[in-house]
Amino acid sequence: MPEAILDDISHRRYNPLRGSWVLVSPHRTKRPWQGQQEGADKVELPSHDPACYLCPGNKRAQGDVNPKYDSTFVFVNDYSAVKEQQEEYQQPEQDGSLARRLLRAESTTGKCYVITFSPEHNVTLADMPASTIIPVIDTWTKIYTSHIDPHSPLAKAAKPTTLPPSAPNGHIIDQPKQQYRYMQIFENKGQAMGCSNPHPHGQIWTTTSLPEEPEAELSNLKKYRREQGGCHLLEDYAKLESEKGERTVFENSSFWAGVPWWGTWPFEIMVVAKEHKRALVDLDQQNKEDLAEVIAEITKRYDNLFETSFPYSMGIHQAPLTGTNEEIEASHFHLHFYPPLLRSATVRKFLVGYEMMAEPQRDITPEQAAKRLRDCGGVLYRTKP
Repeated sequence: MPEAILDDISHRRYNPLRGSWVLVSPHRTKRPWQGQQEGADKVELPSHDPACYLCPGNKRAQGDVNPKYDSTFVFVNDYSAVKEQQEEYQQPEQDGSLARRLLRAESTTGKCYVITFSPEHNVTLADMPASTIIPVIDTWTKIYTSHIDPHSPLAKAAKPTTLPPSAPNGHIIDQPKQQYRYMQIFENKGQAMGCSNPHPHGQIWTTTSLPEEPEAELSNLKKYRREQGGCHLLEDYAKLESEKGERTVFENSSFWAGVPWWGTWPFEIMVVAKEHKRALVDLDQQNKEDLAEVIAEITKRYDNLFETSFPYSMGIHQAPLTGTNEEIEASHFHLHFYPPLLRSATVRKFLVGYEMMAEPQRDITPEQAAKRLRDCGGVLYRTKP
């Protein structure tokens, strides 16, 4: 265990990946709760919903019909957050003016995709065996590969992809019309995380800009690599956490998964490649099988914790699609799971007040959270007789 005193006193923990701090208040777990409670997810869904926009063979919101797919399915988001083509915008020339200094804007274009994880409407990643999660990872990899800058060092590691020009299983993908800077792969699971459709799916947003979260991480990854003579922050971190074990939830030969020392959300998990892997294209078949196993284990333990379909936002951070050699080589493949639940299936954490005005804060310690999740392995609760 860490210094025992940290289990009882308020303290701050440093996040070297973002260069930020989190306030830890373990004594607050004893406070009574009379605030908002979420509805526990007890709804039973059919395997196919004729009204679902994502089920095989169904019509989507804007009239397109989904193919009768049998694995993953990808299409351009009918309501994309960024446009692929739009009117050009140039910041007005107002040298020396307050507006020039304070009212900045820049055009951002991109392309957004939706990826279904399964044709079954009533499953989640927690229900899916690791073998059926591998096709999801393969599809992520193919889409990422199809957007890599051909001049990037990543292009040498990337295997030829079938997406595009040919599109198996009815995938609706065209070659990007320009070189995008970054691809964010993510999943929002559950109504508590704003998910508008229960069919198992995620999203992929590509943009000409480098978003703030991966940019902050990349800055610190580069800094650590320069200061430590070429060592990689997350490779060192995974090694350290694997040796200590107190924040580990699950690990295999390729990945460490646990509650990070600096985690903000009560049951936050980070999945880190144990060896330096820059992006999906660096993963060999064994790595992909191990990643699928980790995802299956983590999501199953989440559901078992409070015996509910556990909401979360999950995202992959990896090398930019295009960038300097330093950016590409400093990047380290990892996943973040940010779940909101705190005390039960109905009580969630809110980032408000002090956390919005000052800095993030958590009650339950990462070590306590990791132990509870370690103890939730085994059979998925809803499959028990």
